Amino acid sequence: MCAIRQAQILCCVVTLMFLAYPHHIDSQTTANQAATTYGLRVSVDEVLLTFHAADAQGLPVNNLKLDELILSDNGKPPRKILAFESLQNLPLRVGILIDTSDSMSQDLASNETIATRYSQHLLHQTTDQAFVMKFSALSEITQPWTADSNALNSGIRKFAATRANHIRGTGLFNALYQACLNQLGHVDYPGTGNLILLFTDGEENASNASLRNVIDACQHANTAIYAFRPESKSSFSTGPATLTELAMQTGGRVFHSDDSEAAIDTDLRTIEADRRNQYRLIYKPAELIPNGSFHHINLKVPERVTNLDIRSGYYAPHS
Repeated sequence: MCAIRQAQILCCVVTLMFLAYPHHIDSQTTANQAATTYGLRVSVDEVLLTFHAADAQGLPVNNLKLDELILSDNGKPPRKILAFESLQNLPLRVGILIDTSDSMSQDLASNETIATRYSQHLLHQTTDQAFVMKFSALSEITQPWTADSNALNSGIRKFAATRANHIRGTGLFNALYQACLNQLGHVDYPGTGNLILLFTDGEENASNASLRNVIDACQHANTAIYAFRPESKSSFSTGPATLTELAMQTGGRVFHSDDSEAAIDTDLRTIEADRRNQYRLIYKPAELIPNGSFHHINLKVPERVTNLDIRSGYYAPHS
């Protein structure tokens, strides 16, 4: 299940949130320390940037210092760095989203097998939680938040009522928007690795929400999208491009759907390394005009970092 990696883009994780920040510049902490010492807050004129750094062997690089990084926001250095910290062994909050529309009917059993294995081996029952959503034209939570892998597996195998109705189509954007806004957007743990495991071909034809709505909601929820897609059935499909954009803008990845144990285990290690080991940096941009424009972020790191998993930027707030 090889990851379809975006080209070596130096992009960054950015989320605007109405939240105060810890007043320290270069510190390391574990997720438990983060949970017990403060609740993260970032005001509207500040940017929360998170990223994962790895070496050539794919191992996390957890000893970066602030003076080793060169950050620019729309080509300009930040006006002020407010906080920088390394977060390790983060607990996970996971949304498992499975497309049950007609175009995915042949892949549904395989995707349920992959999702079940993830729920069994990715999640730590003492620290992690997940929910299951199935969607076609409409979406349905088949298992609310839980740490119980048996309950998650039942939710993964459950026949969603939305498949039995007569509304045709795929509301991919609506499902993602609802998952980030209504589920992951309400996660109040101050130090979690948030992600969506998305099983779909990327086809979209039934949503009110737009691609930008989804990106905004997931960035605000600090949630990365890891998409699992089958081989495209048509060379004219826009699904692969949609999934690549979702992954790039949220700091996730796109994988080929493959239910072999070796492939699943490889990608399990990749996702776990990405989301459990992150850096968090809070800064004031040199210029942040509330006009809804997109800000490109560039982050340069030392040579010992060969893989940087981060988002490409963020949208400024509207006035």
